[in-house]
Amino acid sequence: MEVKMFFKKVKLFGNPPQVGETLPEFTVENAAGDKINTKDLLGKPMVLCSVPNLDSEVCSLETKKFNKKADEFTNVRFVTISNNDLEVQKNWCAAKGVDNLEVMSDFDGSFGEAMKLYIPEIKHLARAVFLINADGKIVYEQIVPQVARQPKYKEVIEKIKELFE
Repeated sequence: MEVKMFFKKVKLFGNPPQVGETLPEFTVENAAGDKINTKDLLGKPMVLCSVPNLDSEVCSLETKKFNKKADEFTNVRFVTISNNDLEVQKNWCAAKGVDNLEVMSDFDGSFGEAMKLYIPEIKHLARAVFLINADGKIVYEQIVPQVARQPKYKEVIEKIKELFE
């Protein structure tokens, strides 16, 4: 699969999972430095976002927006995964007041490889939003075709209401 980074087409690591498929096995690190695997994330509905770099304007806006939405949907787990290391993530969350969603690091690439969202050419994750049911089934996916653009928030929020309320 390809997406655009500004005006250039770049290839993802493969084809990301689609609606109806099960969330693949991967490991990321939470803010405490604990290894979190796919099974640890399950048990309640989840909004799973993939962003390239929290320090970029678009990723920052997206994560802050979903942080606000996490307050409205208390029965849903909100997780954002980026390539940033834990120190960068902690500093960013503290500076931006982000504490309603979980920010996790894919610094070692396990998530990007398993989800096929890693872009080798730019060494970052593609921008994507997945809705996952409590059992780990993907019920909605949005791979943002232009990495430097924001996802379709209205569509995501409508799907959260439709599927998880």
